[in-house]
Parts: sequence; C-alpha cells; structure tokens
Amino acid sequence: MSNVVTPIDASVLDNLTTGVVVFNNDLQVTYLNQMAESLLAISARHALGQFPEANITCDGQTLEILITEAFRKHQAIIKRGVVLVTADRVSITVDCMINPFDSDEGGEGGYTIVELQQVDRQMRIRRENQLIRQQAATRNLVRGLAHEIKNPLGGLRGAAQLLQAELPEPELEEYTQIIIQEADRLQELVDRMLGPNRRPDYRKLNIHDVLERVRILVLAEIGTNSITIMRDYDPSIPELTGDMDQLIQAVLNIVKNAVRALGDQGSIVLRTRVARNFTIGEERYKLVAQLEIEDDGPGISPEIIDTLFLPMVTSGDGQGLGLSIAQSLITQHKGLVECQSRPGQTVFTILLPLVEEQPTPRGSST
Repeated sequence: MSNVVTPIDASVLDNLTTGVVVFNNDLQVTYLNQMAESLLAISARHALGQFPEANITCDGQTLEILITEAFRKHQAIIKRGVVLVTADRVSITVDCMINPFDSDEGGEGGYTIVELQQVDRQMRIRRENQLIRQQAATRNLVRGLAHEIKNPLGGLRGAAQLLQAELPEPELEEYTQIIIQEADRLQELVDRMLGPNRRPDYRKLNIHDVLERVRILVLAEIGTNSITIMRDYDPSIPELTGDMDQLIQAVLNIVKNAVRALGDQGSIVLRTRVARNFTIGEERYKLVAQLEIEDDGPGISPEIIDTLFLPMVTSGDGQGLGLSIAQSLITQHKGLVECQSRPGQTVFTILLPLVEEQPTPRGSST
C-alpha cells in the first residue's frame, strides 16, 4: 500500500476539485486529498487508519457496503446524487465513484479508490458569480444615483441658507432649518448607501480577534436580555490579510441583523472553519476562511432572500443598508457573503481568501 499514492501523486491530487479517498481491504483510510478533507469535514491526521465519520448513503446502502460489494465483484460502482452527511452534520450532494484494485503483487494488499464530486458545487459557483455581478451592478447604479442626488441637494441646502439670511422675521427660520436638516439627512443616507469611502488598510490579522471584538460590542449593546452568543472556533485557521476595522464593521452588521431577528430571546453561533480548494467568483483559492453567523430566529422571507444584499431591502425595521454595506466590505477583500435560511435557522456565511499577498479589491474604484 505504501506505493499507492506517491508524494508526487499527492501534490497533484491535492489540487483536484474532486475528493479522493483510498481504502485498504480492512476499510481503513490510507490516503485522502485536501478536497476530500473539505467535503467530509475531517482531517487526514484523524481519518488515517479508520473509516471516516461522515455518513454516505445511497438507496439505503452505506459507503461501507458499496466498497465491499465493488471489491467482491472486482467492478467499479458509480452512484449519482448521493447524499453525504459530513462529520459536521452538513448534507451535500455528490456523485460517488468506487474503483477497486487488486494488489500489484497479486496478494491480499488490494485497495479501493473512492472519488467524490460535489454536484452542487457548480451551481454554487454560478450563484456566487451572479451575486458578485449583481453587487457590482448595484454599486455602479448607486454611485450614479448618488451623483445625481447630491448635486441638487447641495444647491437646495445653499438656497435655504441664503433664504434664511434674508428672512424678515426670525420665527420663519424654523422652516428653512427643516429644509437644511432634511437635506443633511438625505446626504447622510446617500453616503451610507455608497459605503466606506476610504481605501482599506491591509494588515495581517487573526479572524478570531475580529469575531471577539464583535461579540463584546453586541453583548454590551443587548444588555441583560435572553440572547446568547456561542463560539465554535477552529484555532488552526492561519492569519489573513485584511482591514481590521472594515471586517469588524461587516461582521457587526450581520450579527446585529441576527439580533434584530431574534427580538428578546434566542441564540447566535459564531463559527469558523477552513475550506480547501475553494472557488469564489472566478478565482480558486487553496485555503479560504469560512465564518458562519447562525441564529435560531424565525428565518428570512423567501420573497426577499435573493435580494437581501441590495440597498434598501429589509425584512424588518431599519433602512436595509447593513447587509449591503457588509457585502461591499467583504467584496473589497475579494470575499463573499452568502445566506441560507429556513424557520428556526438562518446562516450567513462569510468567505475570505487566505492568501499571502495583499488583496486587490473588486470594485474598489471610487
């Protein structure tokens, strides 16, 4: 078995978008590539020498039964649309190919290669590409509208100030003050829709420092109500390059959105994981930090879930700018924010590339 996967093979297999797991005759894992680690939500260090904890079933048959059958018949088995429940109890759909091989020496040292291809992966990539394009188009539209609105607002405010200076009776200033205050309010709203207007200050940071800062801020704000914030961190996540203040603002906006959805009671989970060989938009990254903000609130209406990150879209109180700004900030870090929701469980997922070089933000021109 020692020559089934050579170091050269391993370096090639680790760059595949297909999960590859090698079993010996005793159904013990002897190798799995990085994509298999990601799909099964286990590490090679814990998986070697045993059967993986993930549950893979198809038509009532477990993976263990399918491998045994393939090896007994000396015949490959292909199963489409297999439901895989990872060690984290997340269900994904994969195509599963099981290939048995006899020992090169003709002895008992045979092995079986299992390939797992996530079939909803391409759907996810297409959905993310659409979301990124939608975000860019929306940002361009907002910039155009902001330019058209800000110019008349400046003239309106200036005219109100000139009129105020010419008023014969001081009590009439109340009306010009209303015009000035409302012009300022509209100016502030437009500026908020545009999002941050400074360039990111990229530095090395620990993503858990960001989450802890957000947790402390939110706990201080909610006070003594019955909302709990739990942590489920992966301490192995390496440092990433980003703007600490902007990442805090993005995560804070999402967590505050969860707090508003919960009302006076409920729970929020801050979770971190590492995804391997992950595609964001049109770029593929070896490592991606995956941050999840999960709440057990009532869920988000299906009518607005596809437009949730657009400006002025809200499922409750507020102006509907928090999530739009969060998406914009994460986009500047070449990342993405996704959302899945059903009654009792809403999960916002922030994906951030773990790369050495400084990110070149998407849509960072002003």
